[in-house]
Amino acid sequence: MRRLPLLAALLAAAPALAATHILNPTPQTVAWGHYDATDKPVLTINSGDTVVMRTLLTNNPTSLEKAGVAPADVEPELRAVFDGVPLAARGPGGHILTGPIAIAGAEPGDTLEVRIRKIDLAIPYSYNAFRYGAGFLTDDFPYARVKIVPLDRQRMIGKFGPGIEVPLAPFFGSMGVAPPPSFGRYDSAPPTIHGGNMDLKHLVAGTTLFLPVHVPGALFQAGDGHAAQGNGEVDITALETSLIGTFEFILHKKQATPYPRAETPDAYIAMGYDDDLSNATRKAIRNMIDFLVTTKGMSRDDAYMLVSVAGDVEITQLVDRNKGVHVVMKKALFTAK
Repeated sequence: MRRLPLLAALLAAAPALAATHILNPTPQTVAWGHYDATDKPVLTINSGDTVVMRTLLTNNPTSLEKAGVAPADVEPELRAVFDGVPLAARGPGGHILTGPIAIAGAEPGDTLEVRIRKIDLAIPYSYNAFRYGAGFLTDDFPYARVKIVPLDRQRMIGKFGPGIEVPLAPFFGSMGVAPPPSFGRYDSAPPTIHGGNMDLKHLVAGTTLFLPVHVPGALFQAGDGHAAQGNGEVDITALETSLIGTFEFILHKKQATPYPRAETPDAYIAMGYDDDLSNATRKAIRNMIDFLVTTKGMSRDDAYMLVSVAGDVEITQLVDRNKGVHVVMKKALFTAK
């Protein structure tokens, strides 16, 4: 009994434990087709908190049923969102994004670290689709098609067709914060300085995303779940599906990140987005050079040289108006402790 007062004192002096929140998609908790600095947060959390967030695939119940999904297998949440979100609240893009989430104390000039702890498949199917006017070879395929691809959760493969199995590596195609207020209601399709529809397949569970904060609260959103995707995403879709993500949020005060970047367990990743692929590549290379100079203490000359001899420049996606390029630099190169 004598230990109880001491234990109570220690508990009272200890900082509050980080909380875990659940956020499901409803007509009131999604942002349809945009990132917007004026949107009201649907959840406010503290730095260090974790959010288990469910997202919805970017398609409509009618289209899924026409493609072969049984009506009973269409998510009730998807039907509710299509029925409950007014037309005035939709667009200009088409992605259904869960959020936004405000991080208490976040201000412009801060950096939001998003630790992707876990990603689970929410449904046992996905789809791939193309249509005229979108995709990299749109003139070669002047029509529309939707293909349902069943997902095997046990084996983690997509059953693309007879004799063809696609290994699954789930990630969120879109993760971002609100852009600067001057952007207005920003289309969810083209990625830029706020992150957004980056379609970077490296952002699986166990990786970390760093985003610059442009508005109070940061206003994080996620969606556009992919069960698997190839670099380029050439027909404009991946294996599109609904996902459940577990995110831990860490706020870095007065530590500005000028552009989204990421880390995997074994690599650093710098990104670049532009409607011109060459300019997107220049941005990605410059961002990696800046990262190496700032965090590794390298000269710009040596950083440029290191990207050339040991960095991998890869096309992220070609189809979201702003093309995406990323540079991957292995952590094993840096041997100093």
